[in-house]
Amino acid sequence: MPCRFKHAALVGKYHARGIRPVLEDVAHILARAGCEVSLEMETAHNTGMTDYPALTLAQIGRECDVAVVLGGDGTMLAVARELAPFNVPLVGINQGRLGFITDIQQKDMPTALPLILSGQYEEEHRAMLQGAVLRPTRDGGIETIYEDFAINEVVVSRGATASMVELRAEIEGQFVANYRADGLIVCSPTGSTAYAMSAGGPILQPGLGGWALVPIASHTLSNRPIVVSDRDTITIEIVAAKDASMNFDMQSLASLLPGDRVTIRRSDHRVRFLHPKGWNYFATLRRKLRWNEGVS
Repeated sequence: MPCRFKHAALVGKYHARGIRPVLEDVAHILARAGCEVSLEMETAHNTGMTDYPALTLAQIGRECDVAVVLGGDGTMLAVARELAPFNVPLVGINQGRLGFITDIQQKDMPTALPLILSGQYEEEHRAMLQGAVLRPTRDGGIETIYEDFAINEVVVSRGATASMVELRAEIEGQFVANYRADGLIVCSPTGSTAYAMSAGGPILQPGLGGWALVPIASHTLSNRPIVVSDRDTITIEIVAAKDASMNFDMQSLASLLPGDRVTIRRSDHRVRFLHPKGWNYFATLRRKLRWNEGVS
């Protein structure tokens, strides 16, 4: 079967034990399918694989037309955030635990990957969050001190101290609620099965045009998760906090001060995933969350 892609990038969870032989197997599958193969630079340097050119993620975005990611969801999130502006489709091979977005199991890789490369796949587009921290200046102005993207969630929370934070949430300038809690999660449908789910949030179908606001250990028990339109801008103000921070997909951090305002909106970029033919989201939920166990 002819390959639909000319230049494939391979990115691996390079610090995982025993990853190099699996990366070599994937690289051989890509080459046999007719792809020019390059390795992500950190993957190449940390595994000692020198048989293929090494590219940065920015170079991959400019030069490659598909990226195969070998790792867990965390590895995929980090790669997807960098490649989304380039519209490069991603294929995930699971080396982690749950693997909601790295959905090809290693045992299925020899058959599933060549089929995807030949064009037999389900393509899916996922929305991203874009967040910024706005801080008042001494002259009465506002400056943007931090910006980043997230695929799963933006989290505003207490830092290292044990005390709660007080947050004020608005949607399109309309007051929603004040939260005294450990924090507040704003998650995408993709992120609804991550941190937000463990905090009691709802699971959102990936194509849904909405975000979920999920309080973390709220002092007011009636503060419940709420689903809002992803067309609106969410603003979270730090009302009171001894130590507060925010993060994007649990990776990027910024310290916050009282008076800071975090704005969250839908990014102009989307993530492209290629799944095996016949893939569907609900089958993934049943398998990953073990909904079928104990059911006759």
